[in-house]
Amino acid sequence: MKKKTTPGVAMIGMLILSTAAVRNETYTVDPKLSSLEWTGKKLGGEHSGTIRLSSGTLEWKNDIIKGGKFEIDMTSIENTDLTGEWKAKLEGHLKSPDFFDVAGFPKAAFVINSVTPLKTSGTHGATHTIKGNLTIKGKTNPLSFDAVISHKDHTLSCIGTAVVDRSKYDVKFGSKSFFTDLGDKIIYDEFILKFNVTAKQ
Repeated sequence: MKKKTTPGVAMIGMLILSTAAVRNETYTVDPKLSSLEWTGKKLGGEHSGTIRLSSGTLEWKNDIIKGGKFEIDMTSIENTDLTGEWKAKLEGHLKSPDFFDVAGFPKAAFVINSVTPLKTSGTHGATHTIKGNLTIKGKTNPLSFDAVISHKDHTLSCIGTAVVDRSKYDVKFGSKSFFTDLGDKIIYDEFILKFNVTAKQ
């Protein structure tokens, strides 16, 4: 004799199946496996270096990043193209109130608002556009960039390049956005931030 399934039981069963299908997972950024590289340009030259992530999480739901937040250790700013006294001098200047004032603002942060798949492969094979809010020196502005996002063996990776306009964060030194008599001492407002972020469950 065939058993009848009541509508209520069937609805509960469908709800259980539907809930099971939703994958909502949190991945924790591994600062040791992640890297941030910066490049700043001036009239007639440039400098580059690194800075470290101190922490971060990514929210993974139904095979896509739905959100995330990262904390950047501004005290870790390091120059990699100079040595000795000149290296120390530049690092000290970048950490001073002239630039990022790390004593007053030791942390920066980036919060993801949305991640959208690209219809066609972007620059350097980018797969998604990431939009969010970047906070430096207590000032928050929107930031958008493309990245390669991959997910394998309980590991999320995000690789790409962002262009940041420092003038939006009150970083004034050598900026023609604030000064008109700089001559050949101009330091361009935009700096490049290359990132390779790894997060695991």
